[in-house]
Amino acid sequence: MARGTIRYWAAARAAAGVESEPYEAATLAEALHSAGAARDAEFARVVARSSFLVDGTPVGTRPHDSVALRDGAVIEVLPPFAGG
Repeated sequence: MARGTIRYWAAARAAAGVESEPYEAATLAEALHSAGAARDAEFARVVARSSFLVDGTPVGTRPHDSVALRDGAVIEVLPPFAGG
């Protein structure tokens, strides 16, 4: 199991109720599942529409079990942004 930090941005921060939190998980999917376990449907809705970075590298819009995490990794949850 890896330990690191999840950072939430914009609507994800509002849905999570925190700016960041620690995780302990082997994959991105596990980390997000654990983060959502004690939260409501709004958090799940926002995360389902978000993109993710792991240590600054884009990993797409769907958390897959194939995205392995290392100790100290930072997950960024980026909901869709509007603007121009």
